[in-house]
Amino acid sequence: MKDRIIIALDVNTLKEEERLLDALSSEAQVFKIGMELFYSCGVKAIELVKKYDKDIFLDLKFHDIPNTVYAASKVAVRFGVFMFNVHASGGIDMMKKAVEGAEEESEKLGMARPKILGVTVLTSLNKTALNKIGILKTPEEEVLNLAGLAKEAGLDGVVASPEEITAIRKNTGKDFLIVTPGVRPEGSETGDQKRVTTPKEAFQRGADYIVIGRPVTKAKDPAKALKQLELA
Repeated sequence: MKDRIIIALDVNTLKEEERLLDALSSEAQVFKIGMELFYSCGVKAIELVKKYDKDIFLDLKFHDIPNTVYAASKVAVRFGVFMFNVHASGGIDMMKKAVEGAEEESEKLGMARPKILGVTVLTSLNKTALNKIGILKTPEEEVLNLAGLAKEAGLDGVVASPEEITAIRKNTGKDFLIVTPGVRPEGSETGDQKRVTTPKEAFQRGADYIVIGRPVTKAKDPAKALKQLELA
């Protein structure tokens, strides 16, 4: 199960990143590099994870006109990441260009194409928040809409909260990846996330991967906190 846990390296220095990799690389295979770390440390953050021979989920959520995302996807391939994501709300044409760019660059370099995920509805948003930005649907309705577009565009899967896992699986099939943030051990604070569940429940509902950060990375003993997660 540890290969299905993605550790969020939500720090802003290489020193802190290295501390977490030292503590957790024996217990996890995939590490997420998001905006905070990448914008603070750039490509060096990616190179550091590679030194530990670990897989990288590049969580930069590309969202722009199709040609810009096409070019950015080529760069993500050159970084040698395991997976990266785009905002599904950028539209089907943008998502198709992400796939096109990644496939072209992967073929050129003779390497496997990274998995590409569509970000659906952020876990910090609920129905009220969606309505305020003009989306007059429930989170589940909007997630299913965006997941359908992502699959049609040729993406490998989506990022979605635990609450939508079952519905996505029913609508997209067993081979469509579901990566789930908003995962918290029983009794943990939810922070700014509104649609959350436990690691065990996320996997039971059908998540392929779960993303976990603060409950592990902010613990006094991160490795111990990770080992103590109830996963099944």
